[in-house]
Amino acid sequence: MVSEMGVSVVHPAGEVLGEVIARAGTADNPLTVETHGRRFQVEWDPQAPVTALGQLVFFSQFLATGGLFSEWVGSCPLKFSSPNAPSLTDLLGTIVLSVLSGQKRYAHVTALRADTVNPAGFGMKKVCSEDSVRRAFQGADPAACADWQMQALRRCWLPALRHGWVLDLDTTIKPVCGHQEGADLCYNPARRGHRAHAYHTLMIRHLRLVLDVEVLPGNKGSATEGRPGLWRLWESLPKECRPQLICGDAAYGHQGLLKECEERSQKYLFRIRRSPQIKSLVAMMETQGGWKPGCNGWVGIESSLKLKGWNTPRRVVVYRRRLEKNAGASNRLDEGELKLDIVKDSKEWEYQILVTNLEIDLVGLSDLYRKRADVENAYDELKNQWGWGGFMTRDLLRCQVAARNVALVYNWWRLFVACAQPARAREAITSRPLLLCAVGRVVESGRQLTLRLTSTHADAAEAQLLLGQMSLFLSGLRNAAEQLNPNYCWERIWDRILEPWLFPKPRLPAPSF
Repeated sequence: MVSEMGVSVVHPAGEVLGEVIARAGTADNPLTVETHGRRFQVEWDPQAPVTALGQLVFFSQFLATGGLFSEWVGSCPLKFSSPNAPSLTDLLGTIVLSVLSGQKRYAHVTALRADTVNPAGFGMKKVCSEDSVRRAFQGADPAACADWQMQALRRCWLPALRHGWVLDLDTTIKPVCGHQEGADLCYNPARRGHRAHAYHTLMIRHLRLVLDVEVLPGNKGSATEGRPGLWRLWESLPKECRPQLICGDAAYGHQGLLKECEERSQKYLFRIRRSPQIKSLVAMMETQGGWKPGCNGWVGIESSLKLKGWNTPRRVVVYRRRLEKNAGASNRLDEGELKLDIVKDSKEWEYQILVTNLEIDLVGLSDLYRKRADVENAYDELKNQWGWGGFMTRDLLRCQVAARNVALVYNWWRLFVACAQPARAREAITSRPLLLCAVGRVVESGRQLTLRLTSTHADAAEAQLLLGQMSLFLSGLRNAAEQLNPNYCWERIWDRILEPWLFPKPRLPAPSF
């Protein structure tokens, strides 16, 4: 067969499957799907105003009442000259939506592009592309970005610091592929030989809020590298807002940090690494006896000790606890704990050695350090349930900006959950499905928008009750006195969050006369 142009047609035109597939699944031509249970008629409706994060509207109300999001956007130092550049509201709103929905890569932003419901709650016109988000802070001023993010974090947690609080220090390692700036070899027992970044983090105990996070190269993961950031934040706080106690693991119990705490009259509680002098001290205490009960099965004894490298004797407390007979559990001792063979009986002991300038008894001291375990759960949550495990770029600046952005959204969500249910703490793996995820459909009638929510959670009724009560509380702040500024509303929100801590309920009812 020869066409009019003289070109032979080898394969004649057949059915156009693309057009057939495009017509299938419409309202006029539904797609039939056979399943184990029954037959379904499938129709696609890409223009429907629906969202999988329907309950996000309450989180938007929370941020709007406290003025957190608008102030964060208004103080952003980014300036774009291109007429095609996105607005700051769209850009930062996309970052919040991405982090809040549990995404960990810039490429995941594409999953939010078709959401036309939630962006309106943040005043956004659209969801930005992944390239816009990734390149937004490229070449930005590091000092300006740090000041902007620290002001947002400070606005978030400063009202809580007027009450007594404990500052926990820790460093977490984030393995990277090795092509990023600062991707150096580090000490990581789980992944030896891998390159990483070191995240030096300051956190508020109990509330589990991030004060600040500093991203450094992997070879700067020692506790000494985080000391400048610690004292920079400490000195920026008002005197009445400084921590009553600084706590850390064995990496922080060294002369430099202890001396700096003592020079500032700051109370501290740290573990001490194993050393020959510590082993001699424990051996001497084992022979002398005089152990006093602590908490959770620990018994303790204290002494004054001046280690090699210390400039002055300090209070050292040794705790011990019998190990269970399970061989697997007895062989795994944390770093800084000692396994000694000098005990007379056949049972082994595990040890913890603490250094402190506190003057409380041994029971209170062991309980203070035991509560530090709750902060370890927060680091696990940030790395595995939030975006600290991703949002990676080649330059260290954007890694630092992304880490603080994730910490800020994490703090906002923690406070939102605490405002909805102050008496119970929830991690993101349980709070987001309960208080965030619900199918939402917008129905417009006249000039009124109605958002109809349908949750598939088993505790959907509880979520409706919690969110309804919190929404009425937030609406009451705005409607009771419209002249009140967002700062006052934010103070009232903090009063609601701190109520279980400031006014705890007694375990037994008070007697009535």
